[in-house]
Amino acid sequence: MSNIETKKEKNGILNKIGGDKLILIVAIIIVFALFTFLNKNFLTWANMVNLMVAASLVGLVAVGHTYLIIAGQNDLSPGSLAAFCGTLAALLLSKNVPFILTVAVVLLAGIATGFFNAWMVNKIKLEAFIATLVTQNIMRGFAYIICDGKPISISNKTYLAIGKARFLTIPVSVWLMILAFVIFGFILSKTKFGRSVYAIGGSQEAARLAGLNPKRIITSCFVIIGALTAVGGIVFSSRMNSGQPAANVNLEFDAITAVILGGVYFAGGVGDMFGTILGVILIQAFNTGLIMVNVSTFWQYVARGALLLFALTSDFIRKERREKELLEASMKNIK
Repeated sequence: MSNIETKKEKNGILNKIGGDKLILIVAIIIVFALFTFLNKNFLTWANMVNLMVAASLVGLVAVGHTYLIIAGQNDLSPGSLAAFCGTLAALLLSKNVPFILTVAVVLLAGIATGFFNAWMVNKIKLEAFIATLVTQNIMRGFAYIICDGKPISISNKTYLAIGKARFLTIPVSVWLMILAFVIFGFILSKTKFGRSVYAIGGSQEAARLAGLNPKRIITSCFVIIGALTAVGGIVFSSRMNSGQPAANVNLEFDAITAVILGGVYFAGGVGDMFGTILGVILIQAFNTGLIMVNVSTFWQYVARGALLLFALTSDFIRKERREKELLEASMKNIK
């Protein structure tokens, strides 16, 4: 193979992956190398499994956030909703409600929350940030109310298997996250609905004139993240053997950070699920590494805030570069 053909092949690979994705992959390698240097146990198989288990909840919520942010929306309620769903499941199981019915009720609670958020955005025209901040407080309050502020232990073996059972040595919770990435990644990239999500994120008015229904699509996106968060709440409570009303604080910020790091534009219209996967790996490796090198909890908050700032700054730079490229292209067309 000639040098020219080799260069073309390399350029083709680079174009398929994308420059932003390559930077993210390099960042992941650096983070893994750094924390492995600081703690030799970081790169062990056992820790990698633990890292993916810890990432499963963030990953599920990040899948939903990918849809929402591409659609030009966001959601600040997943942390509270996951805590409520886990606590609700524990409460129902403690009342001897059958496993299947418990899971169904919890999923319906997540879906209903999604519809409520969409109603506030579509019907009473609240900004998604404000609407979901309302839901964040309401669901956290409900989580405390239904258990009187105390964790509820879970003894149902079938339910506990969700967080502890393994398939091919990998926990079921990780498989659920992978399944969500595959299914919703396919829907986003290969279906009419996925293309519609991109369209309304680019311009709701243009999408409406093209015959799409922005309100219905936004509602679907909120329902998706509500359902996935409910699944995440089930997984987390199963892992912890209890429903904990104080759990999952700042879950939404980890998910949003992962999505933005993965290349989804905060303003909407651009992004993909592969980037989100990379973002989830990076942020969970970062969080796990901080714990393993004994960084204090207070400094962990600072570090996570700095990572979110980095993600938003990167998003701003990508947006500026894209607008410049579009302007240059339009000027060429005029000439």
